[in-house]
Amino acid sequence: MKIYYILFVLFFTQPQLSGQNITGKWYGLLDPEGEALRITLDIEQTKRSYKTTLFSIDQTTEGFEMKRSKLKNSIYSTKALLGLFRFSGAYTGDSIAGTFIQFGMKYPLVFTRQKIEKTVFKRAQEPELPLPYYTEDVKFANNTDSVTLAGTLSLPGRERAYPAVILISGSGPQNRDEELARHKPFLVLSDYLTRNGIAVLRYDDRGYGESTGCHECATTANFAGDVNAAIEYLKTRTEIDINNIGLIGHSEGGMIAPMVASENSDVSFIVTLAAPGVSLKEIVLKQNELIARAEGESEEKIALDRTITNKAMDMIAEADDVDVLQKQLSKYIKKEARKHKKLIKEESSVKDYVDFYLSEYANVWMIYALNYNAIEYFEKVQCPSLILNGKKDLQVDSEDNLLAIEKAYKNSGNKNVKFIEYPNLNHLFQECETGSPSEYSAIEQTISPKVLGDITRWIQGIID
Repeated sequence: MKIYYILFVLFFTQPQLSGQNITGKWYGLLDPEGEALRITLDIEQTKRSYKTTLFSIDQTTEGFEMKRSKLKNSIYSTKALLGLFRFSGAYTGDSIAGTFIQFGMKYPLVFTRQKIEKTVFKRAQEPELPLPYYTEDVKFANNTDSVTLAGTLSLPGRERAYPAVILISGSGPQNRDEELARHKPFLVLSDYLTRNGIAVLRYDDRGYGESTGCHECATTANFAGDVNAAIEYLKTRTEIDINNIGLIGHSEGGMIAPMVASENSDVSFIVTLAAPGVSLKEIVLKQNELIARAEGESEEKIALDRTITNKAMDMIAEADDVDVLQKQLSKYIKKEARKHKKLIKEESSVKDYVDFYLSEYANVWMIYALNYNAIEYFEKVQCPSLILNGKKDLQVDSEDNLLAIEKAYKNSGNKNVKFIEYPNLNHLFQECETGSPSEYSAIEQTISPKVLGDITRWIQGIID
């Protein structure tokens, strides 16, 4: 599972400076965790202040109407609803320069009137045009949730029906290429599979890119519904062998694949990449500990975070109402953070610390996920399965999760399963040094060629 999903929420209100006009469009570039993201502000004058709409244009076409801002001594400060993100900057007439704060992390951010072109990061494994196969932009509907998914269908050819896979992304809203850390894993995987005779459907997550719907309102069950809609769409295509439709899920997608396969007989096989097998609470606690230690965090601070997160997870799992949960969590975490203020002050203020927990954990997705039992679904999977993990994965620990999934298959009696643990690969299945997410964007490789080859050969063996 990914650790960071940045929803950039900024808002600038209050009357303009004398002789200056802050209305109109402002353009900025935020570069968190190796991802360059363009942020646009559209500011309109109102009777009392301003109305501002923010667009994170590299993430979604949807605009966000913002709230809670003030101007004092030429400094604009703003925060999102619940204070989950903050920005403070100096307005000089032709720029707004300051700092964006989220999860206790600080990023410089400068807005100007000059439009910014998209920064393109081309990795060696990404395909070059022209492609030796057919691609088509497609749309299909999840009528249950009134959502339309937009994606790309890649076909080895048009002359016959091909086996096909649907790619299912990890947690957090992502586009059809599963683009993160300046990499496009699903583009690379799709290209490799299609060149080897396997059709691929990949799509933008709901509420992201060209897909409609609300991502932050959805749970894993809703995303499973989107996969079922994708299956139904493929069944309408004459170029697809409907008896050989499989699922490939990464991280949370590795939760969704067995969820769908256990209930949908149209699924012929599944491949999971870093799939959770233990509870989400166990994964989060282990993930936080491993990453913090890899980043050089003190054992005392690691222990504090574990204690607070453990309690927070229990509160979330029992929650019925998100608004009530946010208040309860805020009160508890604020109390603990103040008690240990000296320990957290180097990385953040007490407020930043509280905001981090609220933004990461107090949502409907987390409430559902903490009550999700991955093993229950793996035990029901009867189709051929390939289960992959990297030994240096710090987000979904391979030892704990592979062991749990292996036990589930033994209980199910399904012997048509293969497990592979790669000794030097991280959560993105890159060859790495430590496995820390901070390395992802610095590594040139998008996916290990061995993983690409293993997946392809296994699928070919299943469908032959």
